[in-house]
Amino acid sequence: MTNRVLLDNVDHQHLRVAVRHAAEHGDSVNQMLIFPTEFEEAQREYPILFNRDDAGAFQAVVLLGFERDENLFLDGEGWDAFYVPAIQRRGPFSIGLQRREGEEPEVKVHIDLDDPRVGATGEPLFLPHGGNTPYLTHVTQTLRTLYEGHEAAGPMFAAFETAKLLRPIDLEIGISDERKYRFADYWMIDAGRLAALDGATLEQLNRAGYLRLAMFAAASLGNVARLVDRKRRRV
Repeated sequence: MTNRVLLDNVDHQHLRVAVRHAAEHGDSVNQMLIFPTEFEEAQREYPILFNRDDAGAFQAVVLLGFERDENLFLDGEGWDAFYVPAIQRRGPFSIGLQRREGEEPEVKVHIDLDDPRVGATGEPLFLPHGGNTPYLTHVTQTLRTLYEGHEAAGPMFAAFETAKLLRPIDLEIGISDERKYRFADYWMIDAGRLAALDGATLEQLNRAGYLRLAMFAAASLGNVARLVDRKRRRV
């Protein structure tokens, strides 16, 4: 159960949030959703793959492990990487849209008061005079990354499909002769097709900002070998 409420610097003046990672907070998963606004940072750490959601729309995920509920970056209550996906970095916070008739919806920060990380210990949210602390500013930036990334995902995938850059892949990864893992029903950026794009298509993708995203996703697959190395050290 959740108890999401609009964050308020009066009602929640003394509220604090413990910044930690653990299985009970949803960190123990072998893949995690990411958005186009994260590709540049994420591609330095994780393999980026694509699959389809329940409605059939493409979405991007980063690979974190090979077995069910395995996150090879989870280390105690910490995350052993420079970049943590925004959907997990947000902690107990979420975005809510406040709608007024005749106006654009206003993005508001909500907090789940029933989340075990929320209480009297941890990082403060508000300064004594009511302003935001650096931690809450960081949270707000993370939520903006999620919101803008969600808005950008559909047009990006439409552009990738138009340019025929997406290729289905069944990924088989060997940790040893006896231990192999297979990931089916995934898609990737076809590096060959990317390199062979004509000038007009390249210009269109570049002007829209999608060319660099395609390159980030293609380059990220080099992280599979690093993930295998993490797994072998655990085994």
